[in-house]
Amino acid sequence: MYQAGTIRRAGDDSGIYEVEAMRRDAETVIQKTIEDVLPMKAVREVLEEIALTKPVYVIAIGKAAWGMADEAARLLGSRIVEGIVVTKYGHSKGNIEGFQIMETAHPFPDDNSMLAAGKVLELADRVTENEEVLLLLSGGGSALVEMPAAGLTLPEVTRVTEILLKCGANIVEINTVRKHLSAIKGGKLAKHLQPATGYAIILSDVVGNHPEMIASGMTYPDATDAPEVMEVIEKYHLDVGDKVIRVLEKSEETLVSNITNIVKGNVEELCSSAAEHVRELGYKPYIFSTNADCEAKSLGQWFARTAKAIREDNPWKLELPCAVIVGGETVVKVTGNGLGGRNQEIALQAAEGIQGMEKTVLFSLASDGTDGPTDAAGGIVDGYTVKALEDKGMNIREYLEDNDAYCALQEVSGLIMTGPTGTNVNDVTVLLIK
Repeated sequence: MYQAGTIRRAGDDSGIYEVEAMRRDAETVIQKTIEDVLPMKAVREVLEEIALTKPVYVIAIGKAAWGMADEAARLLGSRIVEGIVVTKYGHSKGNIEGFQIMETAHPFPDDNSMLAAGKVLELADRVTENEEVLLLLSGGGSALVEMPAAGLTLPEVTRVTEILLKCGANIVEINTVRKHLSAIKGGKLAKHLQPATGYAIILSDVVGNHPEMIASGMTYPDATDAPEVMEVIEKYHLDVGDKVIRVLEKSEETLVSNITNIVKGNVEELCSSAAEHVRELGYKPYIFSTNADCEAKSLGQWFARTAKAIREDNPWKLELPCAVIVGGETVVKVTGNGLGGRNQEIALQAAEGIQGMEKTVLFSLASDGTDGPTDAAGGIVDGYTVKALEDKGMNIREYLEDNDAYCALQEVSGLIMTGPTGTNVNDVTVLLIK
């Protein structure tokens, strides 16, 4: 699952060998941690607890949709009348009997996102009170299905989404706006399902595990209205256009109660799993936070300062070898023209601060296997990374300023390449120190 090469660096051989061994430890932790948070267990546990007594329609949307639907199909079998899976391009693993499989775009919706939304709403409208619905929702759903609100076009919605993703807003703020640009988000899918009832099993990729924000809360009551939406627009001084503003100024609540929402699988489990597996390798784990939502570069700088403090006076009295673990979902304020994602930016920023430190490795990972608009899951760096870049004539500061972490890390075997993992429970960053 994990691929990241090693690169020989000038310096003391014993130090290099120690770091390369630590990078192999990181590889083991990454692989085992992802395996622990795959969504099949979550689906299985919930289906053991709830009572589905009528014929079932299944709607699965998100980056983890295929795995969740496959497990539901295995457990429910012939009780499923019909199902649909909408996931990201490249995330489907094949046919599931009785299901229509659709792949669409992320992080920006495309024409297939609209087509998929139409198919989902058509199915929702067919479900009657004599049947039940099982919704399997995971992160990424906000882009994977999209039906623009009345008066808007898909290009207009896509433009606003792009503005939101680049301005530094967090996922809660982004989804507060996106829900009111859409005819399917913010409880509107649940409204289409009325009078039918059912359950939504939700894999959380939102810090705080708020079901109204995961995949933009398609099945959850939406209590946000125009003042809250406009607060986000004004906070970041967003130029979304007069036409969009007129739609957003009409934003109102959507109150629904026909779907029972169950959040299962989250960043806390991701961090706990990472802690378990570093412990197996001899590191003492310390989970500092599971709700990081700051700028990626700020978290990278914090990790560098933390590594330096541990090396100098160790104010927290951490037992070495140790692993400092932080989970959440940071944001990137894009000011350059480069390529990267929030985890790659965390790693490259940290590399600048830990340069020259021996026995120090940091990796930052998106659990879904796709960090930003790239094919990498994240980045891995060590105390030799800056020197390796310099040996290639590359200035780390220039790459950071251009938001070009991908290209920098690619040159020094610093990209984590997992491919689509089939899950999505936020990100985890781990600092290993011996």
